[in-house]
Amino acid sequence: VIGMEATSVYGDNLMRFLREDAATARFERKLHMLNPKQVKKFKEAYSDLPKNDYIDAFIIADNLRFGRTTREVTALQDYRYEALKSLTRARFFAVQSLTREKQRFLNNVFLKFSSLTQEEVFSNTFGTTSLTILEAFDTIDDLANASLDDLICLIRTKGHGKFSDPEATAKALQAAARSSYRLPKTINDSVNQVLAVSISTMRAMDVQIKTLDKAVAEQLAIIPNTLTSVKGIGPVYAAGLLAEIGDVNRFDSQASLAKYAGLVWNQHQSGDFEAQTTRLIKSGNRFLRYYLLEAANSLRRCDAEFKRYYDLKYREVNKFQHKRALALTARKLVRLVFRLLKDNRLYIPPEQL
Repeated sequence: VIGMEATSVYGDNLMRFLREDAATARFERKLHMLNPKQVKKFKEAYSDLPKNDYIDAFIIADNLRFGRTTREVTALQDYRYEALKSLTRARFFAVQSLTREKQRFLNNVFLKFSSLTQEEVFSNTFGTTSLTILEAFDTIDDLANASLDDLICLIRTKGHGKFSDPEATAKALQAAARSSYRLPKTINDSVNQVLAVSISTMRAMDVQIKTLDKAVAEQLAIIPNTLTSVKGIGPVYAAGLLAEIGDVNRFDSQASLAKYAGLVWNQHQSGDFEAQTTRLIKSGNRFLRYYLLEAANSLRRCDAEFKRYYDLKYREVNKFQHKRALALTARKLVRLVFRLLKDNRLYIPPEQL
């Protein structure tokens, strides 16, 4: 039995070497990558131990001897899952970067054109027409005084016929421009430069995410799975779940899978008292939890059973309604994912049974 602490990417090559090394092939090898938090907590059971390489190795070995390792201890998986994981995690970070860039963009849009989002002129501030308007006019005075016919033509061209009434949109746009704050020229010029860079960055990120989506779909095609049979779980969400779960048989139950994802609530109980308000555990695989929450959010719109469950949990409380209901819906999704992968069967909605 061989174990080591997880050290980001630094231990991966060594773990693969140990798995493939011919010198250890005659043994029934069990390879474990331990969560550093677990090792640290285990060491606290020993009092006054120094910190050195020998003691660290002893603690890891004793942890393995103890045997009660949680799902934070994961054996090296099939390389197909590892390859998929590198793609889905890259996509995760790309989406996070895009989200942050969009927030910075909205802050600067408010400086230049404060009424654009407040008046909800466009349903999507990041749409082609909205971005074109922000790029085409240096100041909101230029927009307010522009020819109405030219503005209508621009909206019709960039909107590709999606606007039912381009004239009404153009008039609303100019009205919003007239009611917005005015910036001093020096600040306005700098904001225009920041917006131009931000727009270019978002477009580049969109291209990167689409490239990753294509690569994810290609890698997913070589891994048999039944998750895509669930309406609302497309190739991206299915790939994210499979990459982090790996071989589902390494989990004893759906409860252990939920704990691995961090979708478990702490218990506060003493005697006859048990707290009703508890928090999710701090540990868990944040990537798996992210894809479960995103998939649950999609399912509540696409699947009648998950929509019913989400609505039920949403109405149970008065605070944190969406977050709580979504987390509980994701916990329900864990049971479905575990069963589909364990039994290798397709999903049939309850109303079709």
